[in-house]
Amino acid sequence: MSWPIILRNVTKRFGERTILDGVSLTIRPGETVALIGPSGGGKSTLLRCLNGLNTFDAGDIQIGPHRFVPGSRNQRSEVQQVRRSFGMIFQDFQLFGHLSVLDNVTEAPIRVLGLPARKARKWAENLLERVGMAAHARAFPQQLSGGQKQRVAIARALAMEPRGLLCDEITSALDPELKNEVLNVLEDLKRDGLTLILVTHEIGFARRAADRVVMLCDGRILEEGPPAEVLDRPRTERVAIFLKRVLG
Repeated sequence: MSWPIILRNVTKRFGERTILDGVSLTIRPGETVALIGPSGGGKSTLLRCLNGLNTFDAGDIQIGPHRFVPGSRNQRSEVQQVRRSFGMIFQDFQLFGHLSVLDNVTEAPIRVLGLPARKARKWAENLLERVGMAAHARAFPQQLSGGQKQRVAIARALAMEPRGLLCDEITSALDPELKNEVLNVLEDLKRDGLTLILVTHEIGFARRAADRVVMLCDGRILEEGPPAEVLDRPRTERVAIFLKRVLG
């Protein structure tokens, strides 16, 4: 069972610049949420605040039983628990180049969860089969295409049996065919009820797979709602202009 995620008036600043400006958002367990908007609008920063890669300056974040607030002494232990429950997948894959595909997927279950090597290996093989990478288990990252690397990164995140995934522009560096490989895997995970929070410029995927689209601009949520509502009938001129530019 996944956890609800609640942000209340979250503010993040880098020097004089405000990246998140009082963001409040609730994400239901099992929901797929697409975060869209112009570059620099705060989308990636929001994800990084959720798993503790970035601190924030005001407000609070509640993820299941865990609560983040600025300056909390218990923040580190809370962050570790959340990171085990919500895997993060990055645009640049961040695979271990010196490890095989199989070892990339077994590393965390063995070292963090204490899973016996044989059990971790079997679990990793099942996950690689699921994402269509079983035939490449003994390959190394440098031997893979971008789409293959990203599917391995998804398998690695799934190896921790997370309650959800935080996906930061994970298809932006891929060509159209490879993008579809990765997006198909995400749609499969959605059907399993995993919570997915996706920073994406793939408007077609957001329309097809997201339960809700959230538009972030200048650190604020301008619109949120079902894809057909936000993408087809935007209420604000700023959202309409953005969509026109993205969709051509």
